[in-house]
Amino acid sequence: MRIIGIDPGSIKTGYGIIDSNGSNNSYVASGVIDAKKDSFNNRLKTIFESLAEIIKEYKPDQMAIETVFVHKNASSALKLGHARAAAICASFESNINIFEYSPREVKLSTVGTGKAEKEQVMEMVKLILSIKQVKLKLDESDALAVGICHAHSQPIKAKIEASSK
Repeated sequence: MRIIGIDPGSIKTGYGIIDSNGSNNSYVASGVIDAKKDSFNNRLKTIFESLAEIIKEYKPDQMAIETVFVHKNASSALKLGHARAAAICASFESNINIFEYSPREVKLSTVGTGKAEKEQVMEMVKLILSIKQVKLKLDESDALAVGICHAHSQPIKAKIEASSK
């Protein structure tokens, strides 16, 4: 199964693509869509168009995206929600399934604690995916962590679905 993980942001959106067979995950590609020099509307368009092209190129089976985290600034949370929507809409033409995970779930699944720092997440992503040659940015490693979180949750979800039938 090929998974695209998305760490949405209205200025920088990270993406990471992994292949997973349930127990083994391997790195395929990652990057950051940087839209900081545009107006807000153009940033959303950049996120949408860039991710649509990436999805078309790598043909993921599933998308995993981080949910909005609201700490203090409601305006920032709304902008982040718009960026998430642009990312999700980019997948519609490919008809892939979309799954959402909170930042805490992603950190817990990847590092083992829901309060991990971004640098800890990056180091664990490198270990899990055996990344040595690629220099990752924090947004990329966060997106890869979202993909890893999804890959780790799939066997559990399959067991739950099977037991409810």
